[in-house]
Amino acid sequence: MPHLSINSQTVEFQPGQTILDLCEALSINIPTLCHLAGTTPTGTCGVCLVEEAKAGMVKACSTPAEAGLEIRTHGVAVREARKKAIEALVATGNHNCGVAGAMTESFTDFQMDAGDMEASYDLCPVWGDCRLQDLVYEYQARTGLFDSGWKKEVPDVANPMIVRDFSRCIGCGRCVKACNEVQVNLAIDMDRSNGRDVVATKEGNGLVESNCVFCGECIQACPVGALVEKKAQNQWRPWEIEKIRTTCPYCGVGCQQWLHVKDEKIVKVTGVEEGAPNKGRLCVKGRFGYDFIYSDERIKRPVIRENGEFKEVSWDHALDYTADRLKAIIDESGPDALAGVSCARSINEDSYQMQKLFRAVFKTNNIDHCART
Repeated sequence: MPHLSINSQTVEFQPGQTILDLCEALSINIPTLCHLAGTTPTGTCGVCLVEEAKAGMVKACSTPAEAGLEIRTHGVAVREARKKAIEALVATGNHNCGVAGAMTESFTDFQMDAGDMEASYDLCPVWGDCRLQDLVYEYQARTGLFDSGWKKEVPDVANPMIVRDFSRCIGCGRCVKACNEVQVNLAIDMDRSNGRDVVATKEGNGLVESNCVFCGECIQACPVGALVEKKAQNQWRPWEIEKIRTTCPYCGVGCQQWLHVKDEKIVKVTGVEEGAPNKGRLCVKGRFGYDFIYSDERIKRPVIRENGEFKEVSWDHALDYTADRLKAIIDESGPDALAGVSCARSINEDSYQMQKLFRAVFKTNNIDHCART
């Protein structure tokens, strides 16, 4: 098997593996902003630099493993090269990751002024939850070089679910890969027609008019504040929430979710990247459809319609009434006069008991599940 050297350690590899693949297998942390597991590597961000003995600095994510390579992943030269790459990304847009050091006025005054404006986007919506900001801190990159002219660009808030702020886009392309290679919706692409990389729909229209199905995978892939979930924006901070893993109740696939919970209320839902079967993917219902939990119109007590009006009753009364009606229907028309549909928002055990009730007790196979529709 061919082999190479990483930090003086001999490492065997399979054809097709990259330097980043081998480093991850060795638990060597290589910073990257554009890499998205399972998709085509591009090396767009230029942060994942490692030093090769003959070639110098190379991008770990897009450099294939070759026999005889001698790779160093740490050292002064590597750290400085990565720092410059991070500073270059920060300078491309409105990335006020270290805003306290960039403002001429005090940070407190800046925050107060920004907070007084309803539509202010001076403060990054993902401040404290941003991969670029994490790297700025880790590598002590300078942030006072960001171009304040980007702040004049107005975020796109036209669609109902996603805020798109191109002033904060670093052109990494993760959202494009998430859309085209992970979810295969083929809704967006990189537009280079204006001299810089900007994410746009393939038809050049708005998201609502495009092939976008609003699954939100692009938001989950975005490492900065360029794509933000509209209804979760400004509602929580990373240190305020508890993440609770659960299974999506909408269909039978069993997608794994993280519920981001603040004060016992769900404020955001994301996919579990390492969890099968969805591996981070979610559909529009799984990611955005949790508002029903807190609806004022949600029925919390049993009701019976009498004379055209719904009347709240006790559980005992409702169960007796329902049992009597089902018996009456079977006596009059037979068991196949009944049909049941189990709700996808129920747990699996409830759905199992529902089909047992219809098949074993009512003696009919007229039972289905709404996830099949």
